[in-house]
Amino acid sequence: MSNNLIIINAHIITPQGRTARKGKEMNELLTIPNGTVRVTDGIITYVGENRTSNEKPGYKVIDAKGNVLLPGFVDSHTHLVFGGFRPDEFIWRINGDSYMSIMERGGGIINTVRATREASFEELKSKTEWFLDVMSRMGVTTVEGKSGYGLDRDTELKQLRVLQAINQCPDRKVDIVPTFLGAHALPDEYKGRSDEYIDFLINEMLPMIHQKQLAENCDIFCEKGVFTVEQSRRLLEAAKAKGFGAKIHADEIVSFGGAELAGELKALSADHLLHASDEGIRAMAENDVVATLLPLTAFALKEPYARGREMIDQGCAVALATDLNPGSCFSGSIPLTFALACIYMKLTVAEAITALTLNGAAAINRADRIGSIEAGKQGDFVMLGTHTPNVLPYYTGMNAVQTTIKGGKIL
Repeated sequence: MSNNLIIINAHIITPQGRTARKGKEMNELLTIPNGTVRVTDGIITYVGENRTSNEKPGYKVIDAKGNVLLPGFVDSHTHLVFGGFRPDEFIWRINGDSYMSIMERGGGIINTVRATREASFEELKSKTEWFLDVMSRMGVTTVEGKSGYGLDRDTELKQLRVLQAINQCPDRKVDIVPTFLGAHALPDEYKGRSDEYIDFLINEMLPMIHQKQLAENCDIFCEKGVFTVEQSRRLLEAAKAKGFGAKIHADEIVSFGGAELAGELKALSADHLLHASDEGIRAMAENDVVATLLPLTAFALKEPYARGREMIDQGCAVALATDLNPGSCFSGSIPLTFALACIYMKLTVAEAITALTLNGAAAINRADRIGSIEAGKQGDFVMLGTHTPNVLPYYTGMNAVQTTIKGGKIL
């Protein structure tokens, strides 16, 4: 299939740049009402006003007929490789059980760890590919995929190899940026020995994953009852020393200092942030940490939403992601993510577009090559079925995407 493509008569709407947009910049989008985009060998080679002639041998031509053309969506926080499901826990939660109390009953992350350890490579790969197919239909062209449901050497490597195998497929619909999340929870084998588990991750897992090039980033669940700020600092400093990008699950359950730590380490992103402190927000803004907000998780847990409006007003770069996972948020819905961000976190449509494209790309260290419609970047696009981007929050939970294009190929 050719990846030479010309799109004409498009209502092009895109952020610009090769770094995250912060504060007021998030509301600034380039708009070309009657535009043309040319993609050559999967890379954008022209963006601008319609030309008098668009016929070019070897190129497929699409007439957008005035419909909106956006950069491909970037879902920069997911846990899409896992075994089993946890619908019973969902019912416990809506009946009043807390996230932490479910963990204490043997549910939560450890429940999925057992199922993931038992699942075969092919079972995990098939399920992951199904998720990616669904996400592609909602306009996702790049996704971050975390390990973290193994918590042992073999299963963590198995998860990362699943992501690697899918990434190596030439006909993949979605690019995957792999993240090692071995510090997602403390496995039963290390009960009462969390410092020793961090040592295991630093001394055994990080060198192995680095050598095999199985992950680009390292993440940790920095939270009360999980891993401390000091343990998180130790792991992420070791990861950065080996060239991994640093990411952190921060301040999801309580205000715990995770956002402040992300600022100190100049992490790629701090994620969740439902209870981030004012000091933490300042630290992220001052140190160019992308604040990745996950409104679907707050919705599913019936928790207060992260202070997205305030973070942007304080100069943060905010990204949006789904947090698709089998427990706290079994949803990869881009449409609902967009609506919740605008309705409950008070982002403008323009800010939400930036958050789901360029800033999402920056959160996984990809802003130099994806996240905006600019010459030199990958030809990843979303075409809506209408002439206005305002349908994105208006179609609450419904898919407004007409066509997803990946590297110049129509999916």
